Amino acid sequence: MSNFKTSSKDKVPFIQKTTFGSGHLVLNLLPGALAVFMFFLVTAYGMDPFLAGLLGGLPRIFDALTDPIMGFISDNTKSRWGRRRPYIFVGAVLSGILFALLFQMSEDNSVMFNFWYFLVMSLLFLVGNTMFATPLVGLGYEMTSDYNERTRLMAFANTVGQIAWMLVPWFWVVIADPTVFPISEETLRVIGEMGLSGDELLKVTNEKLQGTGVRNLSIIVGLVCAVLGVLPALFCKGIDAGKMENRKQINLNSLSSSFKELWLGIKEVFKNKPFMKLCGATFLVFNGFQMVASFSFFIIVFYIYNGDYGLASTWPAWFASFTALVTAFMVIPIVSRIANKWGKRKAFIISTAISILGYILKWWGFDNSLNAQFNESNFGQGINSFVASIFDAINPFLNSIGMSWFSMDTSQGGPWLMFLPIPLMAFGLGGLFTLMMSMTADVCDLDELENGMPRKEGTFGAIYWWFVKLGQAVALVLGGAILSIVGFDEGAVSQTAETMIKLRIADILIPAVTAAIAILIMWKYSLNEGKAREIKEILEKRRGEL
Repeated sequence: MSNFKTSSKDKVPFIQKTTFGSGHLVLNLLPGALAVFMFFLVTAYGMDPFLAGLLGGLPRIFDALTDPIMGFISDNTKSRWGRRRPYIFVGAVLSGILFALLFQMSEDNSVMFNFWYFLVMSLLFLVGNTMFATPLVGLGYEMTSDYNERTRLMAFANTVGQIAWMLVPWFWVVIADPTVFPISEETLRVIGEMGLSGDELLKVTNEKLQGTGVRNLSIIVGLVCAVLGVLPALFCKGIDAGKMENRKQINLNSLSSSFKELWLGIKEVFKNKPFMKLCGATFLVFNGFQMVASFSFFIIVFYIYNGDYGLASTWPAWFASFTALVTAFMVIPIVSRIANKWGKRKAFIISTAISILGYILKWWGFDNSLNAQFNESNFGQGINSFVASIFDAINPFLNSIGMSWFSMDTSQGGPWLMFLPIPLMAFGLGGLFTLMMSMTADVCDLDELENGMPRKEGTFGAIYWWFVKLGQAVALVLGGAILSIVGFDEGAVSQTAETMIKLRIADILIPAVTAAIAILIMWKYSLNEGKAREIKEILEKRRGEL
């Protein structure tokens, strides 16, 4: 149990926590929206799935190279506005504008024109996003030097960031709803003059509808991200870097020496054993989760509703949004309290162990017979009636503002038991990023103690998120491979019982096993609160702050 009290000088003011949180909302919203919108490259723009896969993979390679470079640049920048804030401001504006431009393609263009347009714009977007994201993460590591305040700051930021994951699942519904972004009369006239009928008419109409939705919604998302993204640059303050020694010159003349220093800095980061444990544990927990992230959607549609997308309706979106809601307002505050009371290592082990229980509980949560029994019970019927009464009351309002897609159909009962594992499962990612980002800030202190100035928050942040992105790439490949192994056929109207049993087992076993291995990695993590505070005191004396 912690016996230390955070001094007033180490507390982050509420306005700074709030604006730093707005930056994290952007950090989550942009990749979340990008993943949804890229799905429509195939369905709206007629792109071959292989080409669409290249557009997902090639920019990630470029992104992995630019992150450490941006981290090094921001670590060594000298300006009157600090090391991070100028890049955050410019990067936020560029990210928002370029994200909107990224999807301003037409379905009438040739496939190869859209391919090259999207590839070039993706590279430009990632430059702007790296310019925003890497310094923002580094800024968070240096906003406070207190062991517990770091956890509180990251908890608050991740809570705000979860709002993105409450919104993103509904993008699927909004884009395909003709009442939200209707096709223009001119476009309808052109389609009518094509003389199409039956399936061809439906196909072309859907392409136009989805293309219109993607273009319009991408502009809204881009503008929101640009506005929210500049707030940390305006209000957040990092460490006073005025007297920071040994910073390198960042210009064209020193390019070769800068790359040498960049490489040496990366080598120092990889030699930091506590940090590598954080990266390893993150890779396992996040990769395990991401590998099966889409499986819940398939299980809801093909197991609970036997391939009927109409009956599945908005249940997958509600499942994802409820997960984000629980993570933000229940899990993250609990994890923060555990960390402040018993330390970050124990908090990680406890939260990850709880998530394993949640994954196991999914077997019963997604069981059709148990859900049917629950709906037949008085309690289940009461829930269905209660939810139905709420939506009966708000549906006229939803219809009036064009949000009829938000409703929930409980006429056939609901798969309510699938929500039961969520409060336990959410401890996995909810605890992971809250604690790991706080612990990485502690590691930056250790690096300064061992390697001196300049502090390398930007480089540490870039390498950490490189592991996260590597995990995403691996998860996409392995997730698809697992679907093939279990015999899942995306073109089939329904799946075999054997396939769904195998899919449900994989959905539980994979994240549970990777989480268990992550616990073993972190079991002997050595940078505890006592050591972190000792390092802080030594550094403050060295800098002349005491």
